[in-house]
Amino acid sequence: MAPMLDWTDRHCRYFHRLLAPHARLYTEMVTSAALVRGHALHLLEHSDEERPLALQLGGSDPAELAAAARLGAAAGYDEINLNVGCPSDRVQSGRFGACLMREPTLVADCVRAMRGAVDVPVTVKCRLGVDDQDTYADLQRFTEAVLEAGVRTLLVHARKAWLQGLSPKENREIPPLDHARVYRLKREFPELVVVINGGIGTVDEARAHLAQVDGVMIGRAAYHDPYFLARLEQALYGTPPPAREAVLDRLRPYAQAELARGTALAHITRHVLGLYHGEPGARAFRRALSEGAHRLGAGWALVEQARPGRVA
Repeated sequence: MAPMLDWTDRHCRYFHRLLAPHARLYTEMVTSAALVRGHALHLLEHSDEERPLALQLGGSDPAELAAAARLGAAAGYDEINLNVGCPSDRVQSGRFGACLMREPTLVADCVRAMRGAVDVPVTVKCRLGVDDQDTYADLQRFTEAVLEAGVRTLLVHARKAWLQGLSPKENREIPPLDHARVYRLKREFPELVVVINGGIGTVDEARAHLAQVDGVMIGRAAYHDPYFLARLEQALYGTPPPAREAVLDRLRPYAQAELARGTALAHITRHVLGLYHGEPGARAFRRALSEGAHRLGAGWALVEQARPGRVA
């Protein structure tokens, strides 16, 4: 499950784990500065049930990333991932994210420092390229640099990033996908575990990609239709998909514990809105949670009332 800023928080990940026991989950990007200089260790909070779980870091200072990686490993994360793909203005101003595609030597230095600090795997998530630096030769040079630095898993969003003139949303849609280039990367670097990301929206598409690369990373398709994760589980691992009602039943103790801690119901239910996507009653379920979960004192009883078939 792809790291998605402001989406894949700990509540989202707990919910997704209920649907996909075998999936590797990723945090939203956490900057190394927030952890090391800002001491925002609450950003590392997670449940053991979320594992296997990867912490995605953003940054470009090798020493600071090493310190942040050490904090992540101490907190129990199974993988530390370096973001070399986010195109937002905020990320560019900090000299990290997709703009680092232009600096493979610096990325390699960051990887070496992080690997020297932790025993868990250090991985990289990148784009095909950035702006006009987007030939296969550019991607090849980048891959060679991180491979030499010790990276054994590369997660590739099969689009390049336009850093000028396009919003992050447009960067997810306008640059054309080039899955074939990722396939070529796997053929030419067979020792590298290559995970493909971008535009994967069906089980059949996932299967087709897995015939060419080692893994598939799903993002918005599964966020908006979470049950897609259960369908993938069944197709790839033979895991019987849980009934949607059973997923809510299993989420209830977690939600009630969080409510007791002072977490607002909306912080949890915003990730659950798509659970009944395509099913009868889906619209009423979304509306009931969207309108009610923000109200003062909203509790799990609202979710019970919102279940399809129970909405007045």
